[in-house]
Amino acid sequence: MTVTTTVTTQSAVVPAVAASAATPAGPRLAPGAAARELELRRGEFDLAVQLGHIRTVPDPGGGHRRVTAREVARLRAAEDFPEGLRERVRTVGTAEGADLLGIAPGRFTKLARTGRLTPVRCYLNRYRAVVWLYLADELVELALREPELLSGRHPDPDGGQDWRARNWRGRRIAILARQTDDQWEQAAAVASALDGAHLADLVPDPYERACLRRLRPETFRVHPDSATAQGVVDRLVLADEPDEIDWYRLRLVEALADARDQCPAPRPIVDPAGEPCVGARVASSVPRPFGRSGPSGAPPQQAAPRAPVPQEGADPRAGARRRAAPMRPSLLRRLRRGK
Repeated sequence: MTVTTTVTTQSAVVPAVAASAATPAGPRLAPGAAARELELRRGEFDLAVQLGHIRTVPDPGGGHRRVTAREVARLRAAEDFPEGLRERVRTVGTAEGADLLGIAPGRFTKLARTGRLTPVRCYLNRYRAVVWLYLADELVELALREPELLSGRHPDPDGGQDWRARNWRGRRIAILARQTDDQWEQAAAVASALDGAHLADLVPDPYERACLRRLRPETFRVHPDSATAQGVVDRLVLADEPDEIDWYRLRLVEALADARDQCPAPRPIVDPAGEPCVGARVASSVPRPFGRSGPSGAPPQQAAPRAPVPQEGADPRAGARRRAAPMRPSLLRRLRRGK
């Protein structure tokens, strides 16, 4: 059986341009302040933004996107506030999801493994096992749309294939790409599903690869820091099937073409005098082609040395003796080169 991955949400994510145009100007609240005004926990607030329930606008200072006071007032004016907003971002695990659908946990797991359910979030438990979370609203929609899946024979497995990680990756990257207008950030979201070998093959320019690494979206932090746990996260994030890898490779080629059309990747710029100068968007993580000695191997220019200031009580004849002393050849050569 072949499963086609189709990611749907109850409310589409509002593109950044549309959101900024649709939202009137007014006071803008930081995410933490907006979450408190909307009576949401920070995780609930972030998920509501990702799913498009809360519209955001760019921060003029270039920081996290913000929520206007007008948008907060719109949400608070809803008749079902705040319970309705909380319910739209409510997530459940396997046991709670099975109870919501009135089925056994084993059947719920099979529905998820065969791709009927798409996780919206995940985390690692204390045993470094992946715990999947699902939107309660989507479970109810499935029960209403396909009630036959909740009874009778269990769903047939597709050769033991587990679609949970693959569906989660597709959903996550689609949300990340729709949350920004920056084409390089969109390309970085797609590139996060490919390992270093594929990136080196598709992106030979080291400055473009550095840009993609710098903009790479964070999955979730592992606490406490553990190499084993980080390995689980890496396997979770990266595409692992040939057809999925090919799909992301094609997506990345398209995304890179759009990003290059928008603007070149940041890189050091060399002025006509041959001195390297840093472009406006170059990040500290972007590698530079030259060391401290500069492009020609010559040391960087230094300010001209200032004459020593005589100290009070010093012997005035000492300066005369120093001036009368012959210059060392090495110092004489350095002074001539500086002319």
